[in-house]
Formats: sequence, structure tokens, C-alpha cells
Amino acid sequence: MEVLTKVAQFVLSLSILVLVHEFGHFVFARLFKVRVDKFYLFFDPWFSLFKFKPKGGETEYGVGWLPLGGYCKISGMIDESMDKEQLAQAPQPWEFRSKPAWMRLLILVAGVLLNFLSALLIFSMILFKWGDSYLPLRNMQMGLKYSDTFKDAGFKDGDIILDADGKDLERLNSGAIRAVIEAKTVTVMRDGAPFAIDMPKGMMQRMLAGKQAFPSPRFPMIVQKLADETVPAARAGLRPGDRIVSIDGVPAPTYDDVTELLGKNKGETVQVGFLRDGAALEAPLAVGADGKMGVYVKSYVDLYQTVHVTYGFLDSFPAGIRLGWDTLTGYVGDMKYVFTKEGASSIGGFGTIASQFPSMWDWRSFWMMTAFLSIILAFMNILPIPALDGGHVLFILYEIVTRRRPSEKFLVYAQIAGMALLLGLMLYANGNDVFKLLGK
Repeated sequence: MEVLTKVAQFVLSLSILVLVHEFGHFVFARLFKVRVDKFYLFFDPWFSLFKFKPKGGETEYGVGWLPLGGYCKISGMIDESMDKEQLAQAPQPWEFRSKPAWMRLLILVAGVLLNFLSALLIFSMILFKWGDSYLPLRNMQMGLKYSDTFKDAGFKDGDIILDADGKDLERLNSGAIRAVIEAKTVTVMRDGAPFAIDMPKGMMQRMLAGKQAFPSPRFPMIVQKLADETVPAARAGLRPGDRIVSIDGVPAPTYDDVTELLGKNKGETVQVGFLRDGAALEAPLAVGADGKMGVYVKSYVDLYQTVHVTYGFLDSFPAGIRLGWDTLTGYVGDMKYVFTKEGASSIGGFGTIASQFPSMWDWRSFWMMTAFLSIILAFMNILPIPALDGGHVLFILYEIVTRRRPSEKFLVYAQIAGMALLLGLMLYANGNDVFKLLGK
């Protein structure tokens, strides 16, 4: 059920982003009186799931069966449709190729522009509707849990990150992680006093090579509720509010400690130590075959003091624009890691993207992920790769500068090469997903 929920959110998000992107092309094409032959959500090789053409209209609207994107077939444009018959005819006034370069340029960048503006609007409306809640780093009383790569760099579990190269870090987000990884010196709070850590070079590559996670909050394992009355925790007499502190006498102050010890005792009976109303108690616990006890635990956001910022309607727009811009610049900055051996092996496809959606439907998380993907879609499409919008833009800019239009034969070959490259990248990325799945 969780997988289906993730997939459903991914498909809905992708559908929205594709429609927005192609609608940008559509609007500017019609604005400049260029005929649009087809407007499709998803691709329709051989057949479509649904299609209609308004009486007297020029455009066929439809839904394809292959959910890998969508397209807006603009008359007289060399695109993925590879309509060579139309190109063999004499150019018509309503065709893309008959319009001046500046019109063609605007038609091409319209999809990217609309995706980026949509992301800014979504971020703004999220802040207006839900505000911004976060857990300050200094409020994480038990500090952070670090992977081996971070420990090799000098971090210890329980350290609270204070600053990176002298810049104060307030919250644990992608920006803070990026600042820590790229810093020369990071200051943490350790045992109540500031402690400086000299960061090694190539931190991101080391993390990618080891497939290790970023730091995460440490927090005690406190039972929120029991899954049902038959689970191991219920048979052991545990109740909501109990704090697990040990397993078979081994101290387990954090949630991660408890889950690690339970995992080592799958199917075994252990003595679970817990605190209840200030009293230290113990009880025999028959650990499940999956290494779990059958409880829901309180999240760290329920245990530590969070900060909530609200935004009025007008205030939400500059805040949303800042969030969108920070997201874009952060993503663009991370692209340099893709061209390393470690980064290339970590590239994921549709499965990786779908896995980022929450397992339970949450509209705030859905829209945050949709806005993030809209930023990515805008950036990826403007890359100067043939078959992408950026590739077409590159050729038009060449035409504007040199006043020479590339031949249609050249553009067809460039389109074929670009489509082959994109297909190869897509197969590689989704192949990585398959290998990761089989490796589990």
C-alpha cells in the first residue's frame, strides 16, 4: 500500500509538471499564431488512451499510454515526432520554421519558464497555507547521529553542528549539509563546549562512494502508541509514554540504539528496560522476526522545541521566491558531483524519484516535492543538449549571432543524436534503480 501511495503521488506530480511545461509551449505558439497539431499528456506510440479534437479546431488533445512525459507537437518544428513528411513540404505561414528567431526562441523557453514560475508559486502558497516549521539545530538535545564517513572526519555521535566556516547554521536542511560538506572548518558543540573540526577534501565523493546517509537527529525512543494488542510490545506490558532505555542490560539511549539492538535479536526474547513515570522497569520482550516490537514512536519534532513561522499572503511571495532560488542554486551546485565516478553511480531514475514521496498521503509534502521537481525539470530542459529545449535554444542563438540558420538535415540528425543520448541516460538511471533494488 505504501508503494502504491508513493507511485500515485509521483504520477500525479509528473502529470502536473508535464502539463504545465507543455502548456507554456502551447500558449506562446498560439500567441505567435503557430499551429499546434497535438497536445498530449504522456506519449502515444501506436495508440492513445484518450483523444479528442474540437470541431473546427486545429489541435488534437489526448492522453498517451507511456507515462514518460508528454509533448506539444508544434507544426513545422523538428522534435521527437520526427515528422519528415511535413518538413518536406514548402514552409507555411503558420509553421514554427516560418517565424522569426526571437519568436521561436520564446516558444522554446516558455516551458522552462512556466515550470520555474510554477515552482515559485507553489513554494509561496505552501508557506502561506502551512507556514514554515523547523527544528533548530541547537534544540536537538541529543545532537546528531553521523555515518562512518563523518566520524572519520572527526565527528562524534551527539555533536551539535553550530557553524561552517564561521557561518551560523540554524536548521538541518540541504543548505546546511551542503555548507558542512564544502567547508574547511566546522564548529560543533561537544560535551557543552565548542569544538572545531578540520574538514577533509572530497567529503561528498566519500559519502557517495560509501553510499552513506547525511547526519540525522538523535532522539529517545518513546512509545506513542501500540500497533495493536497482539504485538510483542503489548505482550511485554509496554504502554504509550514508556521510554526504552536498554535491551538485555545494554544501554540504548536513542531510537537508533534500540532499533539496532532489536535487529540483532530477531526472534529472540530479551529484557527490555524502560522508564515509566520516573520509575525504571524491566520486562521480557519477544522480538518479532522482523526485529521490531510493534510500536509507533514519537518523532523528534514532537520531543524537541520547534520554531513555526507564519506568512501573510503578500509576505509569502518573496519568501517563496527565495526558497525557489535557493533550491535552484543548490541543485545546480550539486550537479558537479554527477560528473564524478561516485556521483554517476548514485544517479537514480523514476524509482528513486518516487521513493522521495511520503508513504502516507500528505499534501504539504506532495506540493513541496512537486515544486522541487519543477525546478529540476526546468533546469534539465534548458541544458544545451539536442532534443531538449536547451538544445533547440542553442541552435537558435547560433542563428541569431551568425545570421545563418542550421540546415534542417543537420537539425534532424542532432535531434536523433539527442534522443539517443537521453534514452541512454534514462536507461542508465533506471538501471541503477534496478541494481539498488536487487542489491537489497
